Amino acid sequence: MKKSRRIFYTFLCISFAGLLFAHTHFCYNTFYKPARLYAAAVEERPLDAIIVPGIPSNGGKWGFIMKWRVCWSVYLYKTGITKNIIYSGGAVYTPYTEAVIMALYAEKMGVPKEHIFTETKAEHTTENLFYSWQLATNKGFKKIGFATDPFQSLKIEPYIKRFGLDVRLVPSVISIMEHLQVKEYNIDSYKAYQPGFKSIRERETEEEQEFYSRGGRIKVK
Repeated sequence: MKKSRRIFYTFLCISFAGLLFAHTHFCYNTFYKPARLYAAAVEERPLDAIIVPGIPSNGGKWGFIMKWRVCWSVYLYKTGITKNIIYSGGAVYTPYTEAVIMALYAEKMGVPKEHIFTETKAEHTTENLFYSWQLATNKGFKKIGFATDPFQSLKIEPYIKRFGLDVRLVPSVISIMEHLQVKEYNIDSYKAYQPGFKSIRERETEEEQEFYSRGGRIKVK
């Protein structure tokens, strides 16, 4: 076999192996791992609280990702996997406080107000995790979960270890989400509106945002 042909076939095999690994990795983190973590949460239920990280609202209404996270959290509450829900997120990119918007939707979906808590200081996922964990522990909650989509779960997992937190991941399971019936709700979004709002893009440079997103504000003892 000519050298050029051997190089071509070698490159082809490496490329195929890379694609196979990427596909397997994607499937595991998107489907199999969330299902395994959910099963563990079912065995351990009830959790005292789950943390749900925010995402900017669409003019005071939920967009697809926020709807996904809220619906998953409400499902976990209604099926007895958690006793309480902590929604986390400030007014970061829009004038509407993310945690309050999510809480308003959860209440409309049937979660009693006394089982909904809001953490409104966080501006990054690492802060959603840490500040909500602080709120939870101050409330006396012991068994705490972090409930979001599989992709964000993958990003936050190293920080749970880095901060030394006893927090379980409970990412949404796509096969369950597919069967949830979700309708639209009217909420009083003015309750989440922040007068004098200034976007994070105006308050922080890109370098600062990157630094804080990696937990730059968080001081772990």
